[in-house]
Amino acid sequence: MPDAPGAPVGPGPVLVVGTGLLGTSVGLALTRAGREVRLSDPQPEHVRTASGLGAGRAARPDDPEPALVVVACPPDALGAVIAEQLLAHPTAVVTDVGSVKTAPLTALASRVGRDDGARYVGSHPMAGSERSGPLAATATLFEGRPWAVTPHAGSAPDAVAAVTEVAETCGAVTVTMSPAEHDLAVARTSHLPHLMAVLVAGRLADAPTEQLALSGQGVRDVTRVAGGDPALWQQIVGANAPAVADLLRQVRTDLDGLIGVVETGGELAPVLDRGVAGVRAIPGKHGGPPTATSAVYVAVPDHPGELARLFADAGEIGVNIEDVRIDHDPGRPVGLVELTVTAAHAVVLRHALGERGWETQR
Repeated sequence: MPDAPGAPVGPGPVLVVGTGLLGTSVGLALTRAGREVRLSDPQPEHVRTASGLGAGRAARPDDPEPALVVVACPPDALGAVIAEQLLAHPTAVVTDVGSVKTAPLTALASRVGRDDGARYVGSHPMAGSERSGPLAATATLFEGRPWAVTPHAGSAPDAVAAVTEVAETCGAVTVTMSPAEHDLAVARTSHLPHLMAVLVAGRLADAPTEQLALSGQGVRDVTRVAGGDPALWQQIVGANAPAVADLLRQVRTDLDGLIGVVETGGELAPVLDRGVAGVRAIPGKHGGPPTATSAVYVAVPDHPGELARLFADAGEIGVNIEDVRIDHDPGRPVGLVELTVTAAHAVVLRHALGERGWETQR
């Protein structure tokens, strides 16, 4: 059996309903852990693709009852599909990986009774990609990432345990919270940042070409998530509208204050300091406290093999790379690679790379 990040979940197969990015990634992770996975999707070609990638096999009408069902469908359909799966599989635990939890739970209440509802426990892995579909999936998508488990008041304890175990088997770090707490949390940490990125990116859409030529890594970092699927984000934000709207009103107040400070030449330090404090508040790896990091900039020739050689050299030096970003220098045939490492190792890495012939910058 292949190595897996977590212990195998209990006996019985898992049915994954929806074989896009998340559903296929769940199938790949569970299959790697030795779990039998069946796949279902309204688009048969998605099932064929996911199955071909090794995420499981297509579900059949004569299959035995699954032990657990994972619903991975668009937000607008979550309530109906969860109810459908609870009624179709009367002994199975059902979860979903949707990004909003209160709206589908409300929709579910009018479709199933209390006993069936007890087998439902919502969940949400905080992992994804700007790409969509099964071809974007990977068995490692959830490794080390937070995965919210959101039982409602009537959820059965064994159902909560089963969903938690599945998430951990996929390699995630589980966080238990109520559906309402989850929706406020993702509004703050995911939905609001996405909309802010969209607004900034929108200011670039009609900008003159000569201005866009000055685009650097900063604007790419801020706008990267704005490239997500607009139709999907319409559903996500619409399903979590109250929490998102409240945060947008708070940002509007902040923005009005910032405009006043800029127009009058006032002191920006309080605004900037609050931004620094917010960055520092973001948890570090595996949910631990933030670790002080520093950037080492390396000029890398823009031809095949050089980036791999840089990573190999960093590995031989013995410094772990926490993050990496690449910015191409428009005036030179090189890329400027930003290696983020712990602050204690930055000087060591910069010096050792220089000794190996790399051009480093501060």
